[in-house]
Formats: sequence, C-alpha cells, structure tokens
Amino acid sequence: MKGDVAFAVWAEERRARVEAVLDRALPAAGGAAPKLVEAMRYATLGGGKRMRALLAYAAGEFAGADPADVDAPASAVEMVHAYSLVHDDLPSMDDDTMRRGRPTCHVAFGEATALLAGDALQSQAFAVLGRARLRDTAFACALLAEASGALGMAGGQAIDLAATGGSMTESELESMHRLKTGALIRAAVRLGAAAGARLDESGERALDAYAQAAGLAFQVVDDVLDVEGSTATLGKTAGKDAAAGKPTYVSLLGLEAAKARARALGDDARRALAAFPASRRLAELADDIVSRSH
Repeated sequence: MKGDVAFAVWAEERRARVEAVLDRALPAAGGAAPKLVEAMRYATLGGGKRMRALLAYAAGEFAGADPADVDAPASAVEMVHAYSLVHDDLPSMDDDTMRRGRPTCHVAFGEATALLAGDALQSQAFAVLGRARLRDTAFACALLAEASGALGMAGGQAIDLAATGGSMTESELESMHRLKTGALIRAAVRLGAAAGARLDESGERALDAYAQAAGLAFQVVDDVLDVEGSTATLGKTAGKDAAAGKPTYVSLLGLEAAKARARALGDDARRALAAFPASRRLAELADDIVSRSH
C-alpha cells in the first residue's frame, strides 16, 4: 500500500484481509463437531470493528513489516477478542442477548456450545500464533497469554464483575480497564510490531505509550457510547452498564468530562509517536478510536 492511500480505504482493505485470514484459520464447517465449529465461525466472522487487527497491521507498518507477516498475529488477537465476547455475553457474566447486531452466541447455539466455542477460539488463536513468522514466536505467545489471563483481560473482567453495584475511584477504574480492555489492545500493537524489524528503545517506549493511551481511550469511548448510542447503531444493548450499576467513566466523571478524557487520551496517543514518520496509520487509528460512533 502506498502512503497516500486514504485511511478509510486502508482500513477497509485491512478488515477484508483479516476476515479472509480468519476464514482460513478457523476450522472448516462440518467435521467431528459441526455445531461447535459453526458457533466458532458465527462468533468470529462477518462483523465487528476489527480494531485490534487494524492496530496490529498499523504497528506492523511502523516496524516495516510485510502485511503477510502480520496476518497471523492480527487474526490471533481477533480470535481471542471473539472468545472474550462470547464468554462476556453469557448469563453468568454480562447476560446479553445481542452482539454485532445479531443474537449472541449462547442465544443462537446454547450456553454449553457457546462456552466451548470460546474455549476453542482461544486455543485456535495460539495454534495460529505459534506458526507465525515473528522474531520470537515463543515470546509472542507468552505476550498474548498474559494479555488474555489474570494479569490482563480475564483479571479485568473479574474486577468488573466484583465492582458491579459498587463504586470506584478514577484510579481504580483506570487500573481495571488497562487490564480488561487495554491489555489486549496493547498486545495487538506489540504483536504487529513484532512482525517487523526490531525497534530501538525509543521506538519501543513510544509504541507502548501509544498503546496504553489508545487502549484506555477505546474504553472511555465505549462508556460514552453506552449512554449516547442506540442498540441499532451499537449492535448490542445500549444503556446496559447503567442498568447493571457498573462503574464507568460517565458515571464517575459525567458525560462531557468523559468525552474530554477520551479526546485527551487520543492526543496522548498521537503525541507518543509524533517523532516517527512511519506512525501515520497508528495516529489515524487513535483519531478513529476517539471519533467512532459504534
């Protein structure tokens, strides 16, 4: 891709690319467990913002990677994200019935199959990442595992569940979301960069600062959209956080202050990479995260 290609065109081409990669990486329909495979494919294909994949591809460009070498990390992160959504939507978790504009996986296939589909998607992600062409595949697998587990996404979800109906300070809320949402976003950025040339220390620090700010901005905007968005626009139940009594940036700061916080985080993300000419797509993604409407 030439550097003068518009962001919207670049993003749509990368979304189509990772969709095709995911289609090939997932088990083919049928086989010994056809319902399970169908549920896996239903939960993963045909929808979503693909923000984590876009971040991986943009970080790959930052590190000079060929997009083909980013395909595996981008798809692995998307499979982990899909598994997390399947499990988050279960009645024992957030108990939601709509995701990406259609019935959630457990509504469409039953709770037991949805639970297994999430488990299998996580396993498939590591099978794909383990075969990736990266500088250090073992380290990449460890990075994704940590971002997904008790020190990352799963740990953040546990804190979120425990906090429902209670209150949090802004510092506590930020710590929770750096795990629940930010850890996988940071992993997407780091894994995409790992498909390219090794960065020097300043590049690594800048990329990490970008990922930290962008990941938190994504969550703040999610909190805003839960208040301002509609179910039709979001593709999931709007207003659910407030109804469940979950601490959010909006409930803590107010709507306008939460919007200002998201904009400030987007600015932080942009500034982190301002000295690097190859950071154009990452900067555009920071803007897209803050301005998104779904």
